[in-house]
Amino acid sequence: MGDFVSATDTLIRYRDDETVDHGAVTVDSFLDQSNANAVRVEPGDDARELIPHLSRLSLVEVNFPAFGDGRGYSSARMLREAGYEGELRAVGDVLVDQIAYMRRCGFDAFEPDAALDKDDLAAALARWPEVYQPAADSRKPIWAKRHA
Repeated sequence: MGDFVSATDTLIRYRDDETVDHGAVTVDSFLDQSNANAVRVEPGDDARELIPHLSRLSLVEVNFPAFGDGRGYSSARMLREAGYEGELRAVGDVLVDQIAYMRRCGFDAFEPDAALDKDDLAAALARWPEVYQPAADSRKPIWAKRHA
C-alpha cells in the first residue's frame, strides 16, 4: 500500500487489491459484538446507531461506492458532532475534488479505489484558504476572524 501524509495531515492509503482487510465490521456486526473496535458504514446504514459506542471505536470507515452518493458526508458529520475522535476514513470511489469537502465533514483519512496525484491533492486542499461556515473540522469561519 502507498501511504503518505500531506502537509495538511491527510492520510491517503491506496489498495493494492480488493482483499485488504482493516478489521472493520459492518454496523450490524459491530452492534452484536462486544470486542470490535472498527466499523464500516455503508450508504444505507444509520451512523447514529454508533453514537452510544463511540468511546470503543478506533476506526470508522465510510464507504462511497459511487462518487455521486453523498450519504457518507452526513454520516461523518453526525459522528464528529457526537464526539467521535478516532480515525474517520472515506473509502471507495473517492475523487480528489471531494477530499477538501470530506475533510470539512470530519474525514481525516482516505482510501480511494484509484490513486490520486499528490500535486492535485495538495492543490485541492489549498484551493479554499478561508471558509464561510463552521463544520466538523477545526477551521474558523472568515466572519469569526473578522469580528474577533
